[in-house]
Amino acid sequence: MKESLGRKIFNVSNIVILLFVGFICVAPIWHVICASLSDPSKLLTFRGLLLKPLGKINFEGYRMALKNGSIVRGYLNTILFVTSATLIGMAGSLITAYALSRKDFMWKGLVTFILAFTMLFNGGLIPTYLLVRNLKLLDTVWAIIIPNCLSVYNIMILKTSFSSLPDGLIDAARIDGAGHFKTLTRIVVPCSKGILAVITLFYIVTHWNSWFHIAIYITDRKLYPLQLLLREIVILNSKSALELAGETGELSLARELVKYAVIVVSIVPMMVIYPFLQKFFVSGVMLGSIKE
Repeated sequence: MKESLGRKIFNVSNIVILLFVGFICVAPIWHVICASLSDPSKLLTFRGLLLKPLGKINFEGYRMALKNGSIVRGYLNTILFVTSATLIGMAGSLITAYALSRKDFMWKGLVTFILAFTMLFNGGLIPTYLLVRNLKLLDTVWAIIIPNCLSVYNIMILKTSFSSLPDGLIDAARIDGAGHFKTLTRIVVPCSKGILAVITLFYIVTHWNSWFHIAIYITDRKLYPLQLLLREIVILNSKSALELAGETGELSLARELVKYAVIVVSIVPMMVIYPFLQKFFVSGVMLGSIKE
């Protein structure tokens, strides 16, 4: 079919806008990568957006960052915290969403109201801190994992997805003698792989970028995740966090390289994971949109 003039204008405008938005998203990442590979003496005097590394490609920032024990330990702490919190969050979200999606659940309306209420109102920072302190969780791994391991928003998304499954599947499983746990693991989960992958990624990204509540509950530097160390390097510009080379004279040059190198190291896992889960976003969006 021959496209009309308005259609051509729309397509061109759409391409231009998407290219502009894509450039805005990619440019900061590319700038940080180029800066982490640049000559530190030239980087200190440069202003603007980097399109290529300055001077000879330099991996000194990565060497100093990975040589430092606190950064390596923080990276391992982050992986441990993210993995544990995501597993607990997904388990709790699955069980809660499945229960709320069942029509025969007696307290479905009350539980849904209580969960939705917490999305609008909460106790606040001080009561939450007092609760964590009274539970004797301060300066422990559980202070990092437990407080934010569940997301009501993710539970509601899963509940909506589970509710769209045909009742016949659940009824057939129950007739065959399957209990709720077997129905969830053998019927519901295999039929919801797309939305489960999306929610898992939501949890991973949320926990990977989380730092505020950790800064409040944790004072032991051995438990610091990478995000807190990155905050010290980028925002607080802490000398102790940047003293990686062992010589005070190198700090001024090491500061910029280490800062950008740690940022790159911190975003690599998300950049690696996302392409493998991207296809599930499409299936998650299209879920329930077409019925045959």
